[in-house]
Amino acid sequence: MTRLHPRRLLGAALFSLCVLFLSGCNDSTPQFKGSDISGTHLGKELALTGTDGKPYTLESLKGKVTVVLFGFTQCPDVCPTSLAELTQVMKLLGNDAKRVQVVLITVDPERDTPEVLRAYVSGFDSQFLGLTGTTEQIKKTAASFKVYYAKTAGAQGNYSMDHSASFYLMDAQGESRVLLNNTIGAAALAHDIRLLLR
Repeated sequence: MTRLHPRRLLGAALFSLCVLFLSGCNDSTPQFKGSDISGTHLGKELALTGTDGKPYTLESLKGKVTVVLFGFTQCPDVCPTSLAELTQVMKLLGNDAKRVQVVLITVDPERDTPEVLRAYVSGFDSQFLGLTGTTEQIKKTAASFKVYYAKTAGAQGNYSMDHSASFYLMDAQGESRVLLNNTIGAAALAHDIRLLLR
């Protein structure tokens, strides 16, 4: 049985420690607060019209980190709370906010005309963008994000909309990267957006 000299043992141990240390330093996987959805290609079927009258796809949103959420203008609580939180996020980002686009996709195209949607989103931040389209376009886009929504009957012929309430972060290349719960908070949202802005 061959025995290693104590100095060689020490050298081998130090080498192993260096390898472990360097591999830890080279770990380039971002530590998101939300769920990492890199590689899922969610949202690839997005093809809608903006409140500015322009057509939008993930391709046309490239160049900025995009925060996507689904909702509707007559939403009583979740949507206004989420948009107010995103207004706070933009303030936390400071100058970096210019490199971020917030997009609200309506799940109620019947009532959310471009004019109604524009007035609603700009009430939170003039840079926020609303997207709408035909019922089929909305359905296809929502399916590509794996978003659930459904019309629910209300009193006197009125209706509301049930819908998923998460934030999707898309990187500047238009790839889906992070999924965050709508209760995660502005600080966590800003943290993950900053990681994508690097």
